[in-house]
Amino acid sequence: MKALVTMTLATLLLGMSAATAIEYHVSQQGNDLNDGAPDKPFRSISAAAQVAQPGDVITVHAGVYRERVSPPRGGTSEAAPIVYQAAPGEQVEIKGSEVITNWVAVQDAVWKVTLPNSFFGAFNPYSDVLHGDWFNPKGRIHHTGAVYLNGAWLMEAATLDEVLKPTGSASLWFAQVDASNTSIWAHFGEENPNEALTEINVRQTVFYPEAPGINYLTVRGFTLRHAATPWVPPTAEQIGLLGTHWSKGWIIENNLITHSKCAGISLGKYGDQWDNTSADTAEGYVKTIERALQRGWNKATIGHHTVRNNTIAYCEQAGIVGSLGAVFSRIEDNIIHDIHVQELFTGAEMAGIKIHAAIDVELRHNHIYRTCRGLWLDWMAQGTRVSGNLFHDNAVEDLFVEVNHGPFLVDNNLFLSPVTLNSRSQGGAYVHNLIAGETHPNTYDERLTPFHKAHSTELAGMHDNPCGDDRYYNNLFIGPGDLRAYDTAKLPVWMNGNVFLGGAAPCKLETGAVVQPNLHPALRLVEKPDGFYLELSVEESWRGNTARKAVDTNLLGTTTVSRVSYENPDGTPIQIDTDYFRKERDPAHPTPGPFEKPRTGPLSIKVW
Repeated sequence: MKALVTMTLATLLLGMSAATAIEYHVSQQGNDLNDGAPDKPFRSISAAAQVAQPGDVITVHAGVYRERVSPPRGGTSEAAPIVYQAAPGEQVEIKGSEVITNWVAVQDAVWKVTLPNSFFGAFNPYSDVLHGDWFNPKGRIHHTGAVYLNGAWLMEAATLDEVLKPTGSASLWFAQVDASNTSIWAHFGEENPNEALTEINVRQTVFYPEAPGINYLTVRGFTLRHAATPWVPPTAEQIGLLGTHWSKGWIIENNLITHSKCAGISLGKYGDQWDNTSADTAEGYVKTIERALQRGWNKATIGHHTVRNNTIAYCEQAGIVGSLGAVFSRIEDNIIHDIHVQELFTGAEMAGIKIHAAIDVELRHNHIYRTCRGLWLDWMAQGTRVSGNLFHDNAVEDLFVEVNHGPFLVDNNLFLSPVTLNSRSQGGAYVHNLIAGETHPNTYDERLTPFHKAHSTELAGMHDNPCGDDRYYNNLFIGPGDLRAYDTAKLPVWMNGNVFLGGAAPCKLETGAVVQPNLHPALRLVEKPDGFYLELSVEESWRGNTARKAVDTNLLGTTTVSRVSYENPDGTPIQIDTDYFRKERDPAHPTPGPFEKPRTGPLSIKVW
């Protein structure tokens, strides 16, 4: 009876919370002294953030809002978040930049503006220098500031002379900060910056809480641009243009996120006195993990974010980054492109998506292209699933799995860049993928790196990284993919049902592979006005005489090092029973590659 009364009271309180939830409005025609009602909207998003409580909604109406939104509180559960949303059907931009209109012509196409340092307040991006663990400045100084002309950003010059005497086609800027003023010189080509839309970075971030632990927020439907973000290694606080700041339960959806100096979306680590003190060592990151565990890094308090249907572009470090804080999250249906294309600086943290500790993280149906690395799973990819993604035109490789002990599952992906895989891990399962680039399996990495108890952040041990303990089932390799590095693997490998075309080579340990070195299926990806199409010629002979197996938890088994089974985040068995398009597979005779039972002959398949 007591339990029934308690349940009834909880239900009543939940109903009361929903009934008392408030929708606050923000408008360009509003006033921050208003109460946020539809007819009395706030002028700034930050004013609405100060009053919103769990269960409330902040609806922002059309316009450009130049502010940093720092939510002071979050929701209390998935059922009672605080929602920040663009009004349906309205274009809402939040920018970390300000418009500058008082440029003075210097010479040719070079203009100069001088601003008092007070214009920037406590944070001046033009004296804020990029630095940190695993950062490589390429022999010069870089600042978090930026200059934008009609929405496109200029490149920072190393010296003023480079701006005054340009030798290339790129538009450049350079800044000097003294005790009183900030001076910026910029080469604008044929444009008059006072007549164009000319903006400069002013704020470090656009949407990011000051404190960690601001849970259960939804950020929906915005265009967010222009942030003077810092370099974000895994050993320091990770501030993105939009970031969760070491929290739980955010939903980030349907946004356009562009032009962050370093990271677009951060699902990453808190900051402390140990930031950027690891001396770029594996041992230093192990200490970071130990401190995070002491601080409450666990399944109950951190991660569980959903990042979906966003477009992320023009970030010079990563589209999405997360050290430790992305655990138990779902990243799906995002488009990520043009990451690290200026290449003025570099380091060990550059990728379309770069996650440390992707524990039970699902990465599904993302489109990642024109980046350096597409997806980099670095340390502790355990329970991770990479499924149904499209990768192409990535300069270094599509997928880098570094010093993980698994289990991680890579299935039904289209890997179309010149290099598909770079692995320094074991415990991976590669199933029903189209692999059109080079493959570089692990040989040996001596670093001792962690593995965990199943579906947990709790450490279970440390191990080095020998070659092997990988599984390859029912993949379609189109030259030059090569699995012969596994011929001498130290750990066991399992391979069956793979097809090797156009010079792709199997491991000698695989029996029953279909190998047709002289068959070239004329594979190419074509961008058309309505999307991306994969063209190839399909042969019935690819099926061969191999009795391919449907892939599931039983077939994949248990990893050698971590002793964990391949299963879903909730502990239920995995079944690879659908293809790239989520079409049901034939359980008795699954088709090799990502498409189930395509017709034979020349095909043009819309893949995005």
